[in-house]
Formats: sequence, C-alpha cells, structure tokens
Amino acid sequence: MPEPGAAPRRSPQGVPYTDLQHIVNADGLHLFCRYWEPDSPPRALVFIAHGAGEHIGPYDEIAQRLKDLSLLVFGHDHVGHGQSEGDRMNIKDFQIFIRDSLQHIDLMKSRHPDLPVFIVGHSMGGAISILTACERPSDFAGVVLIAPMVQMNPDSATPFKVFLAKVLNHMLPSFTLGTIESKWISRDKKQVELYDTDELNFHGGVRVSFAMQMMGAAERIEREIPSISWPFLLLHGDVDKLTDIRGSRMMYENAPSSDKKLKVYEGGYHALHHDLPEVAESVLKEVTSWITEHLTSSTPPEQQGS
Repeated sequence: MPEPGAAPRRSPQGVPYTDLQHIVNADGLHLFCRYWEPDSPPRALVFIAHGAGEHIGPYDEIAQRLKDLSLLVFGHDHVGHGQSEGDRMNIKDFQIFIRDSLQHIDLMKSRHPDLPVFIVGHSMGGAISILTACERPSDFAGVVLIAPMVQMNPDSATPFKVFLAKVLNHMLPSFTLGTIESKWISRDKKQVELYDTDELNFHGGVRVSFAMQMMGAAERIEREIPSISWPFLLLHGDVDKLTDIRGSRMMYENAPSSDKKLKVYEGGYHALHHDLPEVAESVLKEVTSWITEHLTSSTPPEQQGS
C-alpha cells in the first residue's frame, strides 16, 4: 500500500493511474487496461493480446466490431509497453506476459462466470495467446491468431546468429539487434505513418535479452503444438517479413485440434487488420464470423435451451 501522502503512481507518460483503468500484476506493476462493453448483456468475453512494441489502442476497430455483436472485449498494455509500467520492451521471463493475461482473464471471468472466453492475438500477442490457452486448454471457446509468432524466421535465426545471441545475452543482455521495420507492417502507407507517429509504440532497438525470450517462447510453442485441442483460426499474409508464415502452416498441419482453419492472404503484410482496406475488412469479417459461429458451440448445455 502506498504511504499516506505518497505521490500517486504514474504511467510512463506521466498520467496518474488513479485516472486510468488498470490492474496491478503479481510484481506490483500497474498495467493500463481497456474495456469495450456492449449495451446489451454480453454473450462472451474476448481478450485481446497485442504485439511487441505496440499497445492495445490500435485494436479499437476490431474491438468495436466485436462489441457490436454483444461481446465484452478487454485487453491491457503488456508490461513494458504503452501506458503500462515496466522497462520498455524488456522482460525477465516471457511467462510474465502469460501470467498477466490469465490474471486479467480470471478477473473478468469472476465478474461474468457463465460466459465463454475467446482470445484474439497478433504477432507476439499470438504467441502469448497460444501459450495462455495451452495452460488452461478447457477454459477457452476459441483462439484467433493474426500473423502469430509461432517460430522464429529461419533466415534471421540461423544457428550461428542464435549462438551469437546466446553469448551476447550472457555478456551484454541490453545490446540491441536493430529495430522493428515499420515498412513491413502494412501495404497501406497511412497505417505505416500512424504506427511511426504513435508515441505509445516503442521505436527503439530490440534487446538481445528480449529476442532470447521470444526464441524461448517459440521453442515452447513447438513443444505444445502436438497437444493443442482447442479451436483456432489462423490468418497470415504470405509476404509477412516480421513473423514467418511457415510457423502458422506448421501449427495448422501438426495441431491435433479437430476445429482449425488457416486463411492465407496473398500479398498480405504483417498487421493484416491494418493492411490494405479490403484486406483489413476481410480480416474483421473473418474474425467476427468465426467467433459468432463458435458462440453456440461453446455455450454450456444448461444455457443452450434457455
């Protein structure tokens, strides 16, 4: 508890957390939260996990569409991202992202105990979504993955580079490996400009320690895939240079789930929900229709007849 008279905790942008919706994670860090609550009683909960270096704000459009279908949508800025506390784009253990996601999901489930729960994740948020669902496989009605980080790009993660990264991680963990190239986010120049000018995005270099956590997450996903039984929808662009489409194909082919779908967007870049307008619209329709279809199949039997 803060001492009497102590200054209120503030976001990295200087806003007191008393003025922001937030949760406090197990490490005592404040995470900025957003909620899109429908006017009518919600039919399901949808948790959104954003990608590396960005924040929950750019998911407003997808969240509004889901809210219009009477779904209660929520998410937070991961530790070290956006308006949340924590060292920028730095994490001791990837598991922290998963732990915080489960904390937020459990909080919302406690308020709406009978509703099915879905996850929507993009890029690194896709990796978080997969591993979150793997920890509680029977808790989720379905997982939607937009260009998820399933495996590291073999061109950039060559054995020599991986070895070098491991050495650097021991000697210089804060050494940076280059920035996220925004030109590969979308074919829509306006969207790239929005990304570049968004002060809540991280525009610095990716630390070697962060890259090692991502590699560890990818290895963990590869081990988990043979036991994935929950329903999932994969959407990936075949020109994505930021997350490798081979990972999505590998997951689709090897996961034993009987309810799985992969849609490949020809010429699509990384952030498909912000790609060319017709692609972004197609993605919104795919996501909303897939979740709607899975609402009935996920309703507990005692609720179906009511």
